[in-house]
Amino acid sequence: MCGIAGFTHLNSAPAPGRIQSAVRSLSHRGPDQQGVFESACVSLGAARLKILDLNAGDQPITSPDGDLVIAFNGEIYNHEELRRELEARGHRFRTHTDTETVLAAFDEWDTDCFAKLRGMFAIALWTESSQRLVLARDRLGIKPLYVSFRGDDLYFGSELKALFVHPEIDRYLSLPGLDCYLTLNYVPSPWTLVQDIEKLSPGNWLEWRAGKVRSETYWRLPFESAKQRDLDSAKEELDALLDQSVREHLLSDVPVGLWLSGGVDSSTVLHYASRVRPMRTFSISFNGRSFDEAAYIGEVAARYGTQHEQFDLNPDAELPEAIAQFADYFDEPNADGGALPVWFLSKLTKQHATVALSGEGADEIFGGYLTYRADAMACAVRRLPRFTRRLAKSAAELIPVSDDKISFEYKLKRFLAGSLLSPARAHVYWNGTFSDSEKRSLVAAELPGTLDRMLADLSRHGDHLASYLWFDQKFFLPDDILMKVDRMSMAHSIEVRPPFLDHRIVEFAATLPASFKIRGSRQKFILKDLMRDKLPAAVTRRKKVGLDFPAHDWLRGPLRNLLFDTLAAAESDYSGFFNFDTIGDCLQNHLSRRVNLGYHLWGLMILFLWMKRWRIQTAAEPDRSWAASEQILTSI
Repeated sequence: MCGIAGFTHLNSAPAPGRIQSAVRSLSHRGPDQQGVFESACVSLGAARLKILDLNAGDQPITSPDGDLVIAFNGEIYNHEELRRELEARGHRFRTHTDTETVLAAFDEWDTDCFAKLRGMFAIALWTESSQRLVLARDRLGIKPLYVSFRGDDLYFGSELKALFVHPEIDRYLSLPGLDCYLTLNYVPSPWTLVQDIEKLSPGNWLEWRAGKVRSETYWRLPFESAKQRDLDSAKEELDALLDQSVREHLLSDVPVGLWLSGGVDSSTVLHYASRVRPMRTFSISFNGRSFDEAAYIGEVAARYGTQHEQFDLNPDAELPEAIAQFADYFDEPNADGGALPVWFLSKLTKQHATVALSGEGADEIFGGYLTYRADAMACAVRRLPRFTRRLAKSAAELIPVSDDKISFEYKLKRFLAGSLLSPARAHVYWNGTFSDSEKRSLVAAELPGTLDRMLADLSRHGDHLASYLWFDQKFFLPDDILMKVDRMSMAHSIEVRPPFLDHRIVEFAATLPASFKIRGSRQKFILKDLMRDKLPAAVTRRKKVGLDFPAHDWLRGPLRNLLFDTLAAAESDYSGFFNFDTIGDCLQNHLSRRVNLGYHLWGLMILFLWMKRWRIQTAAEPDRSWAASEQILTSI
């Protein structure tokens, strides 16, 4: 596990010390070892976090003949299996690392090797003889990889800060990225919030050769008609897949823990992990009240005999100091309020373990979010006349606001507003913030309607559950959930592994009929049915609760001063671009408790902290980067 960085310099010599600076910017991702490789046309670097004691040596590493070089970030869980096949083909190895296995696999199969890898990764491979650079990213986007083109040269890195060390990289705010961020709370691939910097999309590889670039998809999210199958046989297959995936994800020579919420996802991972070894578990509570209820966590921890550690996240937990560091470590802002508890959960974990298993991905592949039920309910509500729905929305707005982060009041108002939108728009609105009209009043520039292009495929598939799951796996999962976990955990040099995101489980889930995922009010039906006799009954019956902090309440209370200071500083810097009268109205409406706008204000605060930290400028001319990105987006 590490961070990687690099750049080509086709027509100029490498700037002295530049690659070293890029690698140092990623030292939190790999505090144990750093290394670089430089030749006439390329500079590569890696910062390594030691997980396996396999005589790894420094990265980057080279092939025996010195022609092929690799910088690698991630874990390949089937590398021993691949190594045996490669040895039978005549390859010889100097170490036992998965990095060297990937190097030999590329030497043997070229870009076809990526489809053979099972794990999470971002990879850079340089062939000196052909002056060829190949980048690749894992299927689900667990590990990040940013790219930017300047003339004939390519710059890349695991985080934006690795690109920001280059003075050639301008720091203008991307309008397509901002359009998405204000709507979704995150920026989906291939866009970022910086003009002319993109994310390499999951399941893709990119080739640079003498200034010419091409890319291809080696794996696509499955979107197929469900197969007719028996529930018992499907549960048996899922049981085997989970057992194998969790066993592989436990591979480590350093302490491994598990993030336990008391919900079915993390408890399922614990069930299978406990078959292999005793586990240490970690959780977060809010003001002494555990997210997902202390009783659930305690019951599961007791069932499996874990050593359990819990951190209480409350207003005395140095919240402003932690949030101030988000700008450094997010380096592309994410407005998901779950980042705050994940920060403190990572900090707690680091005291006891270097690797943590998590339950990420189960909601997106088995239908665990309330949004999927909202999608179905909205279909029925839309049969009512539009004026009736408008009246219901107006009536709901008279309900007094609640500070509860999961209040019925907030969800009802959001649901009724979404019922007035198209099905595709409503799906992203349930978890989003600003509407199109609100964005127009917030930003002086004309936003390019990026979301319309994202929703095109979703709209064509109507409002079937499979299409919403596909959309969330393609965008929400990698660019919100996994991005948030990666940045917050790597800020504390913690590697987080999500066993549910073994691509074989994702492909299996895509073949299941909708009734195996949602059956009436029961969500993640097949998973809960599988675990019914394995986990405490209360866990498989309990309702879904998101890992989020009480944004509405805390932005009126312990985070109020930080919010005020951040908005005041931003107004002096960006008043010509953002409409601070509109932002002021949002602030006053929230503070006066006319409406809950905690998530909206949280997103703006995170955005402005990031822009200040990285000196992001508003564009001097219209951002046209979406034109190039659209071709990439529609090819995946």
